[in-house]
Amino acid sequence: MQLISDRYRCRSSAITAIGVYCSVNMDDSDVPKDSCFSTKYDSAGSFARTSPAKFFAIVYHGEFLLTMEKPDVAETQTNGLEVLETREWLDSLDYVLAEGGPERAGRLLQQLSLHAKRAAGVNLPFTATTPYQNTIPVTQQPPFPGSQEMERRIKSLVRWNALAMVVRANKLQEGIGGHISTFASAATLYEVAFNHFLRAQTETGDRDLVYFQGHAAPGVYARAYLEGRIPRQKLENFRRELKPGGGLSSYPHPWLMPDFWEFPTVSMGLGPIQAIYQARFIRYLENRGLKLSTDGKVWAFLGDGEMDEPESLGSITLASRERLDNLIFVVNCNLQRLDGPVRGNGKIIQELEAIFRGAGWNVIKVIWGGDWDSLIRSDRDGLLVRRMGEISDGQYQKYFVESGAYFRQNFFGTDPRLLKMVEHLSDEQLARMRLGGHDPIKVHAAYKAAVENRGSPTIILAKTIKGYGLGEAGEGKNITHQQKKLNDDELQMFRSRFGIPIPDDELHDAPFYRPADDSPEITYMKERRKQLGGYLPERKVRAKPISPVSESHFEEFYKGTEGRDVATTMVFVRLLGKLLRDPEIGKFIVPIIPDEARTFGMEALFRQVGIYSSVGQLYEPVDMDTLLYYKEAKDGQILEEGITEAGSMCSFIAAGTAYANHGINTIPFFIYYSMFGFQRIGDLIWAAADMRTRGFLVGGTAGRTTLAGEGLQHQDGHSHVLALSVPNLLAYDPAFAYEIAVIIQDGIKRMYVDQESIFYYLTVTNEPLPMPEMPHGPEVRDGILKGLYRFKASEKKDAKLRAQLFGSGTIMFEVLKAQQILEEKYAVAADVWSVTSYKRLYQDGNDCERWNMLHPGDTPRIPFVTQCLKEAPGVFVAASDYMKVLPESISQWVPRPLVALGTDGFGRSEGRASLRDFFEVDAKHIVLATLNALSRDKQIAPETLQKAIKDLGINPEKPNPANT
Repeated sequence: MQLISDRYRCRSSAITAIGVYCSVNMDDSDVPKDSCFSTKYDSAGSFARTSPAKFFAIVYHGEFLLTMEKPDVAETQTNGLEVLETREWLDSLDYVLAEGGPERAGRLLQQLSLHAKRAAGVNLPFTATTPYQNTIPVTQQPPFPGSQEMERRIKSLVRWNALAMVVRANKLQEGIGGHISTFASAATLYEVAFNHFLRAQTETGDRDLVYFQGHAAPGVYARAYLEGRIPRQKLENFRRELKPGGGLSSYPHPWLMPDFWEFPTVSMGLGPIQAIYQARFIRYLENRGLKLSTDGKVWAFLGDGEMDEPESLGSITLASRERLDNLIFVVNCNLQRLDGPVRGNGKIIQELEAIFRGAGWNVIKVIWGGDWDSLIRSDRDGLLVRRMGEISDGQYQKYFVESGAYFRQNFFGTDPRLLKMVEHLSDEQLARMRLGGHDPIKVHAAYKAAVENRGSPTIILAKTIKGYGLGEAGEGKNITHQQKKLNDDELQMFRSRFGIPIPDDELHDAPFYRPADDSPEITYMKERRKQLGGYLPERKVRAKPISPVSESHFEEFYKGTEGRDVATTMVFVRLLGKLLRDPEIGKFIVPIIPDEARTFGMEALFRQVGIYSSVGQLYEPVDMDTLLYYKEAKDGQILEEGITEAGSMCSFIAAGTAYANHGINTIPFFIYYSMFGFQRIGDLIWAAADMRTRGFLVGGTAGRTTLAGEGLQHQDGHSHVLALSVPNLLAYDPAFAYEIAVIIQDGIKRMYVDQESIFYYLTVTNEPLPMPEMPHGPEVRDGILKGLYRFKASEKKDAKLRAQLFGSGTIMFEVLKAQQILEEKYAVAADVWSVTSYKRLYQDGNDCERWNMLHPGDTPRIPFVTQCLKEAPGVFVAASDYMKVLPESISQWVPRPLVALGTDGFGRSEGRASLRDFFEVDAKHIVLATLNALSRDKQIAPETLQKAIKDLGINPEKPNPANT
């Protein structure tokens, strides 16, 4: 060996030797065991197996920093000095951290970066991620406030009962389904939250709102069972709700369990976006003075695979822009989707960190458990962290299912220095190294940092193993999401691993286990929930009914417009303005608009109630000099959401469930292009129904032919058909101003006075038309609400030819034109009926059919539509701006065959008249359909029909619009 320290100038007094230069021969004995090469040689033994080579080492504070093959002095000098310089800078930074703290160190690093850029144009490489390690270092972990051992025992009981629930259900009924592995991976995330953070009531009387991950529902049920909130019988009937005594729904469903679940979340991606808008709506309520400002949080427990849904990430910048520090995402990063890795060739935690950091969120990574602390602490040069960051998620999954020896060889074996770090650990100890998401101390530290963060939303990325605890039955394997059953050996392993006191001879049936009420475990968990204000989840209606709204708001619309043309959008806006001025309910009205207020003629509301902004208006609007300028205000009432129907729908849901979540009767009116409702956000509308949302969905520019010029993607001819699928939605297509007034008045009464769990879909159009006076008679109001009434009877009482014409929306005016043509040119006396809701008629007809089938000995019930039409003479023709299937849905209860005209097919860019001609729903086609029905009944000759086709100017060879 030859000391070569004189070759290089020493730049630090801490360096005891800059370099050692020696030859290593093939003989093992030639390598001195106490030399700088012994670590490398002892770990891998590779030097003695190669040809004679020269090596170089640097010693700093008695520690070997660099050991490398030394081909030439110049290269060695460069590498050696870089290592020395790096260590000196790190020591200096450690000193600043120790003396000045993290804030001072951060400012220093910023100054260094600016100086390097200004002085030499040094551009640091962009990175949106931090190293693959925990965000919160050990030194900043707060003390754990509870009993780790007691909470471990409680968590084990919850794990067991969650597993037993699914296993038992599938033993009793093959294929009933259920999920074990999601909660198995997330148990620690939930238990730490339940024991220390999720508040059923805060000191100020508010509470936390929690969006539970849908597939983790068995764990939530299992905890509620231990708390005494769910009886054993309901656990026995998991996923079998129709059994005697009732059961438990598969996932969180407020419609099915209205006293338990608050938010349906298993349609993946809907939980994240709803949580964001819920947190923002809370701030809206606070800034408007409808709710006290509190420290309640909105928690969303999510899966890493779920984050691929567009709704999961689509609104995250809103949360940071609004500084929603009342929002916390907890993402269970078990690295697996349903079929395989989330990012087999990448790293989902790093990817999500980059996305959310870039969006302005506070990101907390919880990757490694406490077992890794000593290794990370000794990783002075970042070798271990670098190695952690090199490995893909797919490979990490492989490590989870392999032995400790495999882990040692493949993870640490790439570098002798890494192997040296774990030489004191056995293979069994390596195999049991916990991840951060399974370590309650790490999870608690992350939660505490999240609830104390100010000025931004927080996302916690917690690394876990899917199916944790299942062992060979599926821990960390791709099949684990579908795991429903365990055999006796697997149950025994799980029982023993988590210390559940169930004897072997009872294991086959996977019995539930609950200690006595006075046991330490039950006492502890109940006391923790008492300290946090009560139990979660729990849903209850907190708002009291409102008083009926004054009739005076609606009387104006009963009178009509006296010949003036008014679009029903303008009628709606006029009525909304009057409601906003009401001294009782006005402040509770929540107008919600994606970005079409001016399209719908709502700009007058800008001045009246203002547009909500959490910071007010920090600029002078470009239209300040106009009467209806764009006015933002901190207490503004309009939620003008921008171009996001999904976000707007989430605001609608938040406002429409505030009667339960916040005890406030907010009344949302969500106004949007009708085409972008059920077609675009149908899943959220279905979630709103499940959540017992109240309010009004208002589809503007509705119908296939009313939106002139816009074409295929904007013209809606099927939203009322899609509305048939939502059980508790009342759908109306009014034609006249008074119909709108009656429907909205009834809706407010039923939802907020009578407190029914329903909501409304109302379609309005922007076509100016004369609004008639409301006909007299109590049957008119009743018919409007039930779906059908006779608007205009024919004056030709003695005519031989008779017809009954049905109209809705703006097509009603084509029907009225057809009535006139039929009477004047063809001597057909036609009555005109307004069909305000085919859905109401359809539901009523089916209700009657069902009752009659089940009560054969009783007097049959007669559907409302049949009652209305039982004495109506002649043929029946229905014209709609929606698909023909809509009027056809009631045809079986019409006394005679119903001819339906509708707008099947794609839209076109055209004017209204041309569109109605194209879709064959204008007056002339209604006339032809009526004459054709009379011809089929042999009431008129075929020659009359042929002449009518020619006289009406109809091309019989025109292609079918449904197919073109």
